[in-house]
Amino acid sequence: MSYLKSIQNKVDEILPSSAEITKVELEGPEIAIYTKNPAAFQENERLIGNLVSQLKKRVKVRADSSLLIPEAQAEKIIRKLIPEEAIITDIKFVPAFNQVLIEAIKIGLVIGKGGSTLKQIIIETGWTPEPVRAPVKESEVLKGIRYYLAKHAADRKKVLKNTAEKIYHDQEKKNNWLKLTCLGAGREVGRSCFLLESANSKVLLDCGLNFAASHPAELYPRFDLLNLPLSEIDAIVITHAHLDHSGFLPYLYTMGCKAPIYCTEPTRDLMILLQMDYIGVTGKEGKGTLYTEKDIMETLKYVIPIKYEDVTDITPDLRLTLYNAGHMLGSATVHIHEGDGEFNLIYTGDIKYGFTRLFNPAQNNFPRCEAIVIESTYGGPRSIQEPRRESEERLLQIINSTVQRGGNVLIPVFAVGRAQEVMLAIEQFYREGRLDPNANVYVDGMARQASAIHTAYPDYLKQNLQKRALRDDSPFVSEVFKPIESERVELAKGKGNVILAPSGMLQGGPAVEYLKHMADNPDNALIFVGYQAEGTLGRRIQGGAKEIPTTDPKTGKIKSLKINMFIDSISAFSGHSDRRELIGYLNRIKPRLKRVIVNHGDEKNAVSLAGYCRNSFKIESYSTRVMDSLLLYGSV
Repeated sequence: MSYLKSIQNKVDEILPSSAEITKVELEGPEIAIYTKNPAAFQENERLIGNLVSQLKKRVKVRADSSLLIPEAQAEKIIRKLIPEEAIITDIKFVPAFNQVLIEAIKIGLVIGKGGSTLKQIIIETGWTPEPVRAPVKESEVLKGIRYYLAKHAADRKKVLKNTAEKIYHDQEKKNNWLKLTCLGAGREVGRSCFLLESANSKVLLDCGLNFAASHPAELYPRFDLLNLPLSEIDAIVITHAHLDHSGFLPYLYTMGCKAPIYCTEPTRDLMILLQMDYIGVTGKEGKGTLYTEKDIMETLKYVIPIKYEDVTDITPDLRLTLYNAGHMLGSATVHIHEGDGEFNLIYTGDIKYGFTRLFNPAQNNFPRCEAIVIESTYGGPRSIQEPRRESEERLLQIINSTVQRGGNVLIPVFAVGRAQEVMLAIEQFYREGRLDPNANVYVDGMARQASAIHTAYPDYLKQNLQKRALRDDSPFVSEVFKPIESERVELAKGKGNVILAPSGMLQGGPAVEYLKHMADNPDNALIFVGYQAEGTLGRRIQGGAKEIPTTDPKTGKIKSLKINMFIDSISAFSGHSDRRELIGYLNRIKPRLKRVIVNHGDEKNAVSLAGYCRNSFKIESYSTRVMDSLLLYGSV
């Protein structure tokens, strides 16, 4: 008997005939149930609860297609049922899923008390309402993503059906085993990518680029040495949107990969934003790009977003759960459960196990865990970040003193994460009246778009930020952040300007453009607030370089740029854990670990952290190199 048939039989057993079930479908890891009597489910919510508990799968209930009224008529009813105060920004009908997407600023009013408005919409229109939060500040990228997802819903449904067939098709019983191969970020920062293999599965964990690479072979994960047809990849899990974890992903799909991509919703949106920015910047610089905008959008069809702590089958023998990683919006630590639970692997991605203004610390309590793959960006014995309070006070002091002497401040930021963390600190300085009144704060480049996307996902932020968002008081749209209405060269040559601009390591982007016009003025200041990888312009300046070669945009000739501005680094804004936080995280993981695998750090930092774990925790510890393979469990 097929898996789908068995599910249909169970649904018939569990639900009363009055539910009038017309169809049961598998949509990836979820089960969709269509009914001619949606009111039965609205009146008795225990029906769905019973289904979920007995099927042990996520269940969606939708009205049968025969109940759907015409879209224009349905939209009138929806707008009548939802109060104007909700501020609806868009309504999209998605016939492939019998859904209607309702985008609004205040989705609580769309939902209604106890879901009352949603229930009424489905009863009166047949369409299943899906409320989505609109960003407080318009985001063209987010708008484009949501439009594309609705337009290509039929294609996405095919992907979900194909995914379900692969997850749930009958498999011969094999000996259980797990093998992990490092394709990138082994004793280096960048191109994070692991291949996790089991008896029945091949799963990629991240798929990034290394922008600090000195050789082309070091830029991409080493698929060229793997001899693995991309069509054999069963699933891809992306921990977060930064390009060193997601930047190579669209290329795989241009080469024939068709695997589903699992990540959180914010990661999906920010990943598209940063990939778009990547091809824009490389295009302007005259460099070849790996993929096009069309290729990036094509990957959206394969994304299956999941929420923190939802347990999801991704292959016949692997189950996935994502947990908050505290690193950036939507960032996740991955928990992989093999077979019947014989082995459990944690892959941290990038984590922050300490205070930030944006997020709660990384989750470190798991149902089971035998081994962990942990980052070591700041894993060295001297990689200790200064206290956050002192760091913020120093940031304020540098800004105010620079403004008072008539200079400008340039803060290179990662567009997602560090930009918003620094924005929150500056916004608080402003609210407290401690920011110099002559300071003009500007947020440039992708950081503006990313901040708008943050306002669409307050549930992923700290509770105090969630409350502010619900009060229409989002700090990301504070009046302290002024719109950019002049050319960058004018801002760079002005006075009292504080400019937050990507890229965080000065590897292109508007920050480099500002630097060229600001570097020679000793009244100006340059503040690094994030990690500067080996080989980047940021690391060279941070290390004391007083002259750097640049290309004249008019003549194309190389000229020397003198660095006379004040330079400082403030490490506490980092979204990575420092040495003490990493050790504290490992020490407090529940249940107790049996093996530690260290990656995503310079060689000295990775080796040092692995050595500490081996000596202090008395467990097996490794610092992987690229192309190292480890048998985690069983025998091949």
